[in-house]
Amino acid sequence: MPEPKPRTESAARRLLTEHIITQVDKGTVELRNDGIVHILWKPRGTIEVADALAAMVGINEVCRGAEHPMLVDIATADGFSLDARSMFSTPCAASRIALLGSGPVARVVASFFLGVRAPCPGRFFTSRNEAINWLAQAD
Repeated sequence: MPEPKPRTESAARRLLTEHIITQVDKGTVELRNDGIVHILWKPRGTIEVADALAAMVGINEVCRGAEHPMLVDIATADGFSLDARSMFSTPCAASRIALLGSGPVARVVASFFLGVRAPCPGRFFTSRNEAINWLAQAD
């Protein structure tokens, strides 16, 4: 029997019926019913490489082999180590990445992400609604 063809991103979003949340040390990785993966870091923490790696494992776990758009809320973190920032160029199950923040730390992290060779399209937003609308667009 032939292997089934991989689902496209839009098909994966249409078929999503369960809401999946996994806790990582300094945050939460959530696959929402609309097909968007949401990473929310706990307030007042510095994200180290181990935290970034744990988040990537969580992303791949909740996505179960399908690519999904991803919203990363970086507004609550106090900072990201250089090694943690370098993890942004590592491929994961994200098809597009919207970084959400407003302060100077968020802007530095976003500049670093957008300046490295990102594994998928990415943009920085200060508006959650604009970020979600961009993520909902087809690639």
